[in-house]
Amino acid sequence: MSVFEKRREELEHYETMMGPHRGRLAVSLDLLTDAMILIGQHGIYCRSAANPQQPPMDMRLINEELQNAKQLIQSVMENLRAERDAREASGQ
Repeated sequence: MSVFEKRREELEHYETMMGPHRGRLAVSLDLLTDAMILIGQHGIYCRSAANPQQPPMDMRLINEELQNAKQLIQSVMENLRAERDAREASGQ
């Protein structure tokens, strides 16, 4: 089953509110957030042998990359909003 089928209602909701591109980006952010929650929960139970106070390095790297992806998506959404606002302000 594709993400379009699994997340149909969520996609429809956000696409209606924000438009197709920003709506899909919003759902992407939700998916990344869900993945970050899962990796965080797993990190509670899976600890590094070298440093039991922290999750293993691979889990920390995965979480860091998910955060980076979220930042990029958020910046695109902000740029799309700024472009839309500029068009509306100029009367186009």
